[in-house]
Amino acid sequence: MRLLFVVMTLFAALIAAAPRTDARSLPSSPQTATIPANEDGYDLWLRYRPVDPASRPAYAAAFASIVRHGNSPTIDAAVAELQRGALGMLGRELQVSEEDALGGAVIIGTPATSRFVASLKLPLAGLGAEGFAIRSVAMHGRVSIVIAANSDIGVLYGVFRFLQQIQTRQKLNGIDITDSPKLQVRILNHWDNLDRYVERGYAGQSLWDWQKLPGYKDPRYTDYARANASIGINGVVLTNVNANAEILKPEWLVKVRALAEVFRPYGIRVYLTARFSAPIEIGGLKTADPLDPAVAAWWKAKADEIYRVIPDFGGFLVKANSEGQPGPGDYKRSHADGANMLADAVAPHGGIVMWRAFVYSAENAEDRAKQAYADFQPLDGTFRDNVIVQVKNGAIDFQPREPFHPLFGAMPRTPLMMEFQITKEYLGFATHLAYLGPMWEEVLQSDTFRPREGVTVADTLDTPVRPGAVTGMAGVANIGTDRNWSGSQFDQANWYAFGRFAWDPDSKSDAIARDWARMTWSDDPATVGAIVAMMGGSREAVVDYMTPLGLAHLMATGHHYGPGPWVANLARPEWNPAYYHRAGKDGIGFDRTKTGSDALSQYADPLAKRWGNPETTPENLLLWFHHVPWDRKMTSGRTLWEELLAHYDRGVASVAAMQARWEEQKGRVDHRRWSEVSDFLAIQHAEAKWWRDASIAYFQSVSGRPLPAGVAAPEHDLDWYKAIDSKYAPGNGK
Repeated sequence: MRLLFVVMTLFAALIAAAPRTDARSLPSSPQTATIPANEDGYDLWLRYRPVDPASRPAYAAAFASIVRHGNSPTIDAAVAELQRGALGMLGRELQVSEEDALGGAVIIGTPATSRFVASLKLPLAGLGAEGFAIRSVAMHGRVSIVIAANSDIGVLYGVFRFLQQIQTRQKLNGIDITDSPKLQVRILNHWDNLDRYVERGYAGQSLWDWQKLPGYKDPRYTDYARANASIGINGVVLTNVNANAEILKPEWLVKVRALAEVFRPYGIRVYLTARFSAPIEIGGLKTADPLDPAVAAWWKAKADEIYRVIPDFGGFLVKANSEGQPGPGDYKRSHADGANMLADAVAPHGGIVMWRAFVYSAENAEDRAKQAYADFQPLDGTFRDNVIVQVKNGAIDFQPREPFHPLFGAMPRTPLMMEFQITKEYLGFATHLAYLGPMWEEVLQSDTFRPREGVTVADTLDTPVRPGAVTGMAGVANIGTDRNWSGSQFDQANWYAFGRFAWDPDSKSDAIARDWARMTWSDDPATVGAIVAMMGGSREAVVDYMTPLGLAHLMATGHHYGPGPWVANLARPEWNPAYYHRAGKDGIGFDRTKTGSDALSQYADPLAKRWGNPETTPENLLLWFHHVPWDRKMTSGRTLWEELLAHYDRGVASVAAMQARWEEQKGRVDHRRWSEVSDFLAIQHAEAKWWRDASIAYFQSVSGRPLPAGVAAPEHDLDWYKAIDSKYAPGNGK
């Protein structure tokens, strides 16, 4: 029996190594044509798998050795990455020297560290400290590749881009790339607590093992930094926005310093969340009033202390007067008063304050969608130069679809940064495949009509409000201790896409998905095409089976897992899904026109006019802005009720189509990851049907409408769905 097992194993190995032809493969990208070994996803998009034999000589000719100029830890990291890429993709370790005369070399350096680089007169002047140039040059009859920048971190970014060129099988001969980030602060917000619990996290515990720090620096911290640097992320907020003042104590700051030491060579600065009441909780003061001189002095002393421990500390992220968090409003002060006090404390050290605009309170009876604008827009121009207001992509809370936040374009004298949520709090957690690139592109390319038509959200982000003003983008991280980092293989794409959009807000989600798929899954064009197609339609599928036609916040209470449109008994109106859909016998939707909450008035006049009329409102936002009757005719010719049902059915069918497409990839990608995705898609299909059936059962109960012919009835009655209790769903807090 053992002999049979050995023979079968050898036979399987031979089959795995056998060539495979694919008529759909592109001639310019010959296939390795082997079924890969099992992978667990740890390598992310930095897999550096072997280049197929036919293509290898062309890459090897220009990547035969490494010439380094500079001796910093960042240049060390760049050389190590080049070696890792050469070993993985070309199968060999390269000689490293400082001799420019070598042909077929990758030469890295800055004009300050290399006479040769300086002599090329590359167009570096306008690329800043983080931009880079990659150019092929002829040397001794061979092609060499020069990767140059104004700083070592720019060189490292260039190295990652160069390796991506090989990963995606681009030509090196004639390569001429210059690039630099459009945004200055490109940062991950970790909602990680000091006990390692991650709020809204679906990928295990926090990476930060505080108990072992500073004595033990887990090697995974370096891999985390590598992954971030490869997509241009240059900042990390280590702690939850629902902040704990303990992190500001000396015994914790030395732990933060240890992480900063790991991240520094990769161009990543650390930031912390500042609990506004820290002067009381750990400082012994009786107040945290931002206009009290003693409070301001305490924060200045604390900032000075932090910078003595961590000289390149980035600054503070603050959530204040929202969801019960303390803030300047407790003392009848404005958000500008609070932000400016903290900004003054970090300004001498070059630090910034990121002040979140996500605010709503029990005392405010206004439409929740209006509260951030009402609180912040009147403060335009009153914030310090080193304050940047962090605004969510939509006015509610990271919903599957929202119109862009009305603050974008409405505060022309205040730097605003985008806050996206990479973790999928409202989009099915880790088990639902939902590529967020199309959602982010949709928001970033939205026309604000401020100060004129054609000014997009992306434009407001990457155009400084004045010379030297801060620009940025933040993403709520989806990273944890799961071996695959993000809880699922496909959620890695959202981390990757965030970095690409933060580097360039005008990026295209389809191109990002294609690069990610090639680096993460396969070099087979047919496989890449299938995966990109799955990703491209996945977010819309989630919208269809969760919140179609502009509906929002229909998730069950607290954990936001599964449907709960019937919930209407919670203490605060805006906690209830029924608050958002307002369904009854007469129709469904939230009236945000002048006859309702008038939230539309917060947008520029052309948008308010367009969206104020149901006939000119895009149907995918109809119920966000309007309460409409069930029998309203839609562009399809169906009634609103019929259209709603059609979207629910389309969402479930879309997941089934993804399952079928993924089934076709069996044997084209490694079995371990294929199996995990297959299992997760099965979960998603079951839960999409749960969403569909529960939502239809509820909305039928309030509308009194019959199901049209051909529409399947829910599998169970409404009471069955209401009885489902998911109180132990992950990410719900403690």
